[in-house]
Amino acid sequence: MEKLIDRVDRELIIKELTPDKFLRNTNKGGNEIYVTTAAESPNIMREIGRLREWSFRLPGGGTGKSCDVDEFDEIEHCYRQLFVWDPQNQEILGGYRFIMGRDVAFDDAGQPLLATSEIFHFSEKFKKEYMPVTVELGRSFVHPDYQATKMGTKSLFALDNLWDGLGALTVTLHGLEYFFGKVTIYPKYDAHARDIILGFISKYYHDTDGLITPLHPIDSTVSQEECDELFNTGDYKEDFKNLNRRVRELGVNIPPLVNAYIALAPKLRYFGASVCHSFGNVIEFGLLINLNDIYEQKKQRHIETFLAERNERTKGNI
Repeated sequence: MEKLIDRVDRELIIKELTPDKFLRNTNKGGNEIYVTTAAESPNIMREIGRLREWSFRLPGGGTGKSCDVDEFDEIEHCYRQLFVWDPQNQEILGGYRFIMGRDVAFDDAGQPLLATSEIFHFSEKFKKEYMPVTVELGRSFVHPDYQATKMGTKSLFALDNLWDGLGALTVTLHGLEYFFGKVTIYPKYDAHARDIILGFISKYYHDTDGLITPLHPIDSTVSQEECDELFNTGDYKEDFKNLNRRVRELGVNIPPLVNAYIALAPKLRYFGASVCHSFGNVIEFGLLINLNDIYEQKKQRHIETFLAERNERTKGNI
């Protein structure tokens, strides 16, 4: 395990926070959202890489390198970096990296050059019908200091700020119809609770078309009989209550990002879980979200507010 790089000088970061990279203001917390690339903002990229590795190591994941910046951040058809900037404390609060499917290159075997290609196989149907209108999200993180409450309201709204950024992407990435991403469950998390959660997600969101399949599927600690007994009410809300209760009995809570995705839309596609050997042997499962299925209250909070802000900025420039 390499020692993390030093915190990047704030002045170097601030110089790279140019207006052309600004995406929007957050709804809560008084923060700002930017989009950039490693080539455009090398110092911001290094700080994002430092924070990603720091935040992923804490629960037992990470690359083990001094800075989590890989080839997907730097190749010609690279991922772009969406991040939240706290201007008061001059800190990067959290971020995602993303790439639009139509911009992805392919290898000689016809598989897309995506970070998720290490753990998932993409079907011809997905590549032809879904990928051109899908954005892949990855490397979601929140600055460790903002995962606790010591930063006050800025901590409380950290994940919500990231959703503000994703809401803006639905407007600015023309032709976008789907979000595809993987959710990480770390080795320190209770394996039985993990597999109960995956059993619930599989019951309600399992993809029956074989669009994407895991390359390194996990061996579940939970039998089908146990899942059938636990989720037997025939009602989603009641089964979710049973899930919450059982997970808490095991001494843990449902991971916040899992809760966030489930609360985003009533329909998801779940592609199974795979072991990621290069990232601390974490378990990662794939989800696809149709933007049309997002709950109206979420659209109002994260998308409509961006449209209103953009209209105000446009008026101010006339």
